[in-house]
Amino acid sequence: MNRRQLLQSLMTGGAAALQAGAAQQMQVPQPGAHSWPVAARETGGGRMPNVLWIVADQQRYDTIEGLNNQYIRTPHLRKLADDSVTFTHAFVQNPVCAPSRGSFLTGRYPHTTGLRANGQRIRPEERLVTRIVADHGYTCGLSGKLHLSPCEGGRNEDRIDDGYQVFWWSHDLTDTWPGRNMWRVWLKDKGVTWPEAPPRTVAWGVPVDPRYTQTAWCSDMAIQFVRQQRKFNPWLMSVNIFQPHHPFWPTKDYVDRYDPEKLPSPVYHDGELASKPLFQTVDHNGAYGGTAVSFAKTDDLTHRRITAAYYAMIEQVDTEVGRMLQALEDSGQAENTIVIYMSDHGEMLGDHGIYLKGPYFYDCMTRVPLMIRWPGKYKAGTRTDALVEMTDLAPTLLEAAGIPVPSGMQGHSLGPVLRGERQAHRDSVYCEHFDSSSLYDPPPMAASVRTARYKLSYYQNLDTGELYDLEQDPGEVENLWTSARAKAVRAEMMQKLLARMIETVDPLPERKTTW
Repeated sequence: MNRRQLLQSLMTGGAAALQAGAAQQMQVPQPGAHSWPVAARETGGGRMPNVLWIVADQQRYDTIEGLNNQYIRTPHLRKLADDSVTFTHAFVQNPVCAPSRGSFLTGRYPHTTGLRANGQRIRPEERLVTRIVADHGYTCGLSGKLHLSPCEGGRNEDRIDDGYQVFWWSHDLTDTWPGRNMWRVWLKDKGVTWPEAPPRTVAWGVPVDPRYTQTAWCSDMAIQFVRQQRKFNPWLMSVNIFQPHHPFWPTKDYVDRYDPEKLPSPVYHDGELASKPLFQTVDHNGAYGGTAVSFAKTDDLTHRRITAAYYAMIEQVDTEVGRMLQALEDSGQAENTIVIYMSDHGEMLGDHGIYLKGPYFYDCMTRVPLMIRWPGKYKAGTRTDALVEMTDLAPTLLEAAGIPVPSGMQGHSLGPVLRGERQAHRDSVYCEHFDSSSLYDPPPMAASVRTARYKLSYYQNLDTGELYDLEQDPGEVENLWTSARAKAVRAEMMQKLLARMIETVDPLPERKTTW
């Protein structure tokens, strides 16, 4: 054997040895792994529940048929409410998309996740609840939006170690990300062209079959996932539908179901913004810091057409909720699946003379729908006024699955309220906007605290704020910030806001010694 043959022999033998070693390593069970189709078990030995987590985008709280709105049609959400615990006072921790999503996915506040604003990226070390449950045997899937990092202007959204094994990403309706917006890829495969909107269109019925909408596609992907995972539970499916986020473009057959002339006008009192922070007057003349739809330059009929389009989009979402719930029933998984329906924040919809969203904390911006169903475990048909933060969802899911709640989570499990063991949950809810929108001068640095009766918001850069007596003024029209008769309440609420801000300081890293 010459030298070359000897080297070849050694290399071949070495490669074979490495392959054999790798094969032996692959045969070693991985921590937390389980043999399919046997489901993973929770710490106490019970069966871990599946989770169908449906998140609409920009849906305000007062848009559910039979709950708080006589004009909208949402029969499936109405039925879900009848079968769920419905929280009538659930609040997000930021009125803007990305900070809110980072908060409820981690159970932590925006200033602790580092995702304080649209255009920022969540810290890579943050652990989403999906990552935690995946570490305990769950298969996690997503369809639609994630929005935990910048993705404007064609920039692809960066992902941290988020736990999603199935990832069907579609941020919005645009084709800004060729080959990455999976709904648009699907449309192309179907040979469907999405119509271009007429110029300067605010509300529009898109002339396309509803089954080709991003809303229906998100639902299709979720149904496919639910059916495929039937033998391999536990699973968690995040369904992040873009509607009813603006633009106000439902499909034509849905918007035709609403007569604008029979819908109410937005609730706005002429002159009410004079005593409120200047950001609201700016957005009154053009949302998003003067760059988008203007309430001041829009006539009343157009206001009601926008409302009709917004309601139509929510009805489209409702249709798909019905389809997903039916898929759970048909696959025999409804009994052991937690269903959550919620939104990431609200929509001004012309109330207070403003559209879309911005640096303010009105209930129509921060208060959202929240229904949670788990047959036989949670008290079906319950409606509760308990004050709830969306930080509370992640620890709630971990508790339901029997998974220890990490010390870094700042929310509190809703389990006792869901099981009917307790009625009250919090004495206040906290919300913040630390330059979360980049279109204002000076940058809005604001925080808010709300109790059952009062709401106070402080704008640090303006050295002013808002104070509302929600018992006497539920519409948040009269700002009592400078009122002499409310001086004591203002001081008390400022103290409560300070206490909540201190309370929300990041508990991580953990203390390792007692000195």
